[in-house]
Amino acid sequence: MTTPLLQVEGLTKAYPGVIANDDVGFSIGKGTVHALLGENGAGKSTLVKMVYGLVRSDQGEMRFDGEVFSPASPHEARSTGIAMVFQHFSLFDALDVAENVALGMEDPPPMRTLARQIQDVSESYGLPLNPDRLVGDLSAGERQRVEIIRCLLQDPKLLIMDEPTSVLTPQEVEILFQTLRKLQSEGTSILYISHKLEEIRTLCDAATILRLGKVVGSADPKVTSARDLAAMMVGEELKVPAARDHSLGDVALRVDGLSVASPGAFGTSLKEISLELRKGEVLGVGGVAGNGQDELLGVLSGEIKSPAAAILLDEKPVGQLGPVERRALGLLAAPEERLGHAAAPDMSLSENAALSGWLRKGMVNRNIVDWKKARNFASEVISTFDVRTPGTEVPARALSGGNLQKFVVGREILQSPEVLVVNQPTWGVDASAAAAIRQALLDLAAAGAAVLVISQDLDELMEISTTFAALNEGRLSKVRPAQGLTIDEIGMMMGGAHGMEVAS
Repeated sequence: MTTPLLQVEGLTKAYPGVIANDDVGFSIGKGTVHALLGENGAGKSTLVKMVYGLVRSDQGEMRFDGEVFSPASPHEARSTGIAMVFQHFSLFDALDVAENVALGMEDPPPMRTLARQIQDVSESYGLPLNPDRLVGDLSAGERQRVEIIRCLLQDPKLLIMDEPTSVLTPQEVEILFQTLRKLQSEGTSILYISHKLEEIRTLCDAATILRLGKVVGSADPKVTSARDLAAMMVGEELKVPAARDHSLGDVALRVDGLSVASPGAFGTSLKEISLELRKGEVLGVGGVAGNGQDELLGVLSGEIKSPAAAILLDEKPVGQLGPVERRALGLLAAPEERLGHAAAPDMSLSENAALSGWLRKGMVNRNIVDWKKARNFASEVISTFDVRTPGTEVPARALSGGNLQKFVVGREILQSPEVLVVNQPTWGVDASAAAAIRQALLDLAAAGAAVLVISQDLDELMEISTTFAALNEGRLSKVRPAQGLTIDEIGMMMGGAHGMEVAS
């Protein structure tokens, strides 16, 4: 038997009140793609942070290429041959590609030499990238290329990738997979974290499954079904979201020729957006990150003002109304950014429930907040959406990403909106929690609400959408029935291809 590239034995890491990793053991072979699967809170992040030197274990041992390995820092991990592409990019918009790559290197060469190296590596691995382009002008897929090329310039033996396809079109996913297969053929091992189980089955040679900090099994993804992998992750058979039969009602939300400048220097302005959203309808809006998703949610929620007549709610012009006035009329929204936008990090769940729900849940009387009602509402959200938390007075930042997402989306749904606009409802959420959120959105639509879901997860959109449109450079394609659309057609719509009825 050949020596594994990475061997983990008995790794344990505890934090106050929780054991993040409990006697974890697995190994990664040389030149293999190994999946790490588990629900939110299963311990995946803590585990890869120990491998990458961001966290020290309490117990256990790691061996890298046969040698005892205990990195005290990412610098030490990188010098050993480990590179990592994080889910959230660490790039500076105001710097160009070469400058961003240099910042991530221990001893960068002169900029002219580095620019040539970037071009050579990007062409060699099928990831074309101009080293002189400003990062703020790049698409999400191109930004990911910057991160990958920065790693490849280190000539890593092990590449860790955390949710790498969450911001890519189907065509970009295929390019990424070709790159990873080329790396694998050259002997590089890859530790791959993703909630997209069909991707795991396509790409990976082996999988280790974590649940509540423990290894609960391993599998060959190529012969194990996505349903069986999900069942191993959650400990029970995964419930698949199902829509109830219902008819569509009148138009609840109408947008007509809406053009709005982005408030951000590197944002995307909206151009001639038009759509109709009916009661009982789920309109899925796809698109690669950075094509106007945040601006669309902002202009519909009231955070960004628009001409009054450009947005009609039950045929009433609301473009000049702010978020509070729109909430009073029944238009609610849940933004993509959980901490800082959807929830105040240092405020309790009760306080966060009050921030959004005080008006529709009648929590304020004579300008005084009824905190008992706020706590009761927070408890209702926690109970209904299975939010894993010790209680209502825990600060929002203490929750895992998936649990906070369930709280944020559940908080809006339980206010019985007439129209709900939600951006990335299951971003970074495990299969079980994602299924619960999608079912809640379907149930809301079946009850007569109009739902607009902005998402980069095409599987999600095809699972829950009645109709579909794509955002590209601030323009919205023509809305089409979701049933019957192929992934190729959707990818072309997301890329703004001509002939796919993209509005101009």
